[in-house]
Amino acid sequence: MKQKPILPDAVAIVSGSDAYPHLHGQVRFFQRQNCVLVQAVIRGLPDTDTGFFGFHIHAGSSCTGPDFANTGSHYNPNNAAHPFHAGDLPPLIYCNKNAYMSVATDRFNIADIFGRTVVIHSMPDDFRTQPAGNAGTKIACGVIRRI
Repeated sequence: MKQKPILPDAVAIVSGSDAYPHLHGQVRFFQRQNCVLVQAVIRGLPDTDTGFFGFHIHAGSSCTGPDFANTGSHYNPNNAAHPFHAGDLPPLIYCNKNAYMSVATDRFNIADIFGRTVVIHSMPDDFRTQPAGNAGTKIACGVIRRI
């Protein structure tokens, strides 16, 4: 018997800034009971000394403005300290200009993040510095859309 594919509940199509025009990818979100499965497939990452890129959901609803300024800060509805913001996700790990990441989180539900943004930063998140982990500039962005 052929199984039906599991379709995401939301998706963000990620594009790089003007400085990173080859950076692109997709982040898919699957609601599963009390958790959300987040899957990111990113291509065209710039070379990096560390091999890590900060990766977050931001509160803003637009990938516009200089350096994606309209994405705002990390999605943080409970005013938690960093790295306990609802939008704090594990870093992307560079591998030959690509990254794949999959994580389950209970920090938000799909309905909480529709219209918000996914952001890739130029540096790894240090998981200490307040308020945003000293992750560098925003180099790619995508708006989370309902499927």
